[in-house]
Amino acid sequence: MNNLAHRIILAWGWRRLALAFGAGALGALAMPPFGILPALMVSLTLAVWLLDGSAADVGRMSRATLGHAALAGWFFGFGYFVAGLWWLGSAFLVEADQFAWLMPLGVVGLPAVLAVYTALAFVLARIIWTPGPMRIVSLALALTATEWLRSVLFTGFPWNEFGMALGGHLWLAQAASWMGLHGLTLLATLICAAPATIATGASGRERWAAPAAALAALVLLAGFGGLRLATGATAMAPNVSLRIVQPNVPQDDKFRPENRDAIMSRYLSLSDRATSPDHPGMAKVTHLIWPESAFPFILARDPTALAQIAQMLPKGAVLVTGAVRSAEPLPGERGRRYFNAVQVVADDGTIVDSSDKAHLVPFGEYLPFNDALTALGLRQFVNAPGGFEAGVRRKMLAVPGLPPVAPLICYEAIFPGEAKPEQGDPGVLLNLTNDAWFGLTPGPYQHFAQARLRAIEEGLPLIRAANDGISAVVDPYGRIIGALPLGVDGVLDSRLPARLAGTPFSSYGNLLALLMFSFSSILLTIRLQRN
Repeated sequence: MNNLAHRIILAWGWRRLALAFGAGALGALAMPPFGILPALMVSLTLAVWLLDGSAADVGRMSRATLGHAALAGWFFGFGYFVAGLWWLGSAFLVEADQFAWLMPLGVVGLPAVLAVYTALAFVLARIIWTPGPMRIVSLALALTATEWLRSVLFTGFPWNEFGMALGGHLWLAQAASWMGLHGLTLLATLICAAPATIATGASGRERWAAPAAALAALVLLAGFGGLRLATGATAMAPNVSLRIVQPNVPQDDKFRPENRDAIMSRYLSLSDRATSPDHPGMAKVTHLIWPESAFPFILARDPTALAQIAQMLPKGAVLVTGAVRSAEPLPGERGRRYFNAVQVVADDGTIVDSSDKAHLVPFGEYLPFNDALTALGLRQFVNAPGGFEAGVRRKMLAVPGLPPVAPLICYEAIFPGEAKPEQGDPGVLLNLTNDAWFGLTPGPYQHFAQARLRAIEEGLPLIRAANDGISAVVDPYGRIIGALPLGVDGVLDSRLPARLAGTPFSSYGNLLALLMFSFSSILLTIRLQRN
């Protein structure tokens, strides 16, 4: 192993860049649906050795040193994001005649941009690099800082943050109830980079100190998670009978107005499907859930569809569904405004509440620099005239018979600390999504894993309805009460788990993660001063 480490440290030119790319790509296997945690251990171990080799002269910093670190970091990140996000290319093939030529922007262009964050992390790590085991802390702090930046800059995109290597495993993910995803990222990078010292430590104690600490941390995480799950009973909310419909409507059919009647008929027939003697149809359902953007029309302006829904719903039952909402133009604007919304329909066919999506997907739901890019012939994937507008703020949804609902439309579920609306205290998370853009790829599995982690962080149950999967009901510990697999149509009947009294993360947010980061920074500063 010593020889391998030194060969990587001394690698130069294209071999060094190929190693960095391969190391990053290997790390993506730690993400759902694979969840191979040792893959990230190998990946970050190689990253440490690559950073060891970035110094032109031992103990001396130079502009060339930082340049070598940045280049290695960019190729590492490029490999990680290409391997972890390649499935985005599927969206460009839904309307291939319009978007196929843009596929390189999604499959290669986005990873190339995101890799700038890892390049910055490698530069920061190299600046605070120190010999011995503490260089593991240097890398972990730098990666955690840049992963946080990735979650907030330019509307944010924390997809496959390194902490999901722990967050995808139920026992290990329980720590998110205290420290959230960013805290898991700090732990994941510390743990997974630790084996690097085995081959490069100066003494036996120095070689094994970091791996021993990493193993102890993993055991403690698993022990805490196992104990929390064993002692956390799942209570059920009274008088709630959920039915989640997963229609599996092909994406290229979903938004075609000529498919209106066929799509509506599909939803109505699935909703009334008998699933067992206890569930002969809609008779016992109190809350029917349909996924994001269920209709190729404006529901509020279609009295026929609302009448069909009213006829289907039992007395006192409600439908909660994704739908496009339109509004009058603001003064000085032309044309109506469109919002990606979740709406509540009562048993008489009236829409009793609505909440608009506030965190839109760039290029999916709106076009940045709209005028300039539209002039080049581009448009967003969802062809609402002018694109969707963002809701002013995330609004609590009032659903009769349910506790206050925090709606998370599509990828709003991937942002830690943003699951709860600004006002009020929700009792349940509701994630309506349409992952049919991405077919039978890792994308929907990654999306579901991130939504499930929000339930653990906040101590709230999760109701999730996806057009083609994965639809599920999850308890506040992240345990799956029931689920429908990816790529099938079906109905899921379930009771609603009750919320917890609260979690440290729901009360204090990223405070513990910040304290962990600060403590690690202090330890590193002391070591740097001694050197």
